Amino acid sequence: MRKIDAANDRLMAQAVGEIEKEEGVLVIKRIHVRLHLKAPAADRETAERVHDMYRDRCPVYRSLRAAIAITTELFFEPLPESPVAARGVSAK
Repeated sequence: MRKIDAANDRLMAQAVGEIEKEEGVLVIKRIHVRLHLKAPAADRETAERVHDMYRDRCPVYRSLRAAIAITTELFFEPLPESPVAARGVSAK
């Protein structure tokens, strides 16, 4: 997500699919994805903006959207501010 650190389990996704039977065949009709992001509070606006616009650039979404209803939601969990960042010193 736009230069937001997603390593070390900071970004997790859970997808739930809904299946219906059509003419005796199971078909995926809907997928709902819950994204859980842990990041500094200062990154919330960027994360929400990226979440709102990612669909247009996501090859999976663009490939499936005509056949499957796909929805997402972003749960943002602010990380505690580090003492170094609080003093305005960049960590290297």
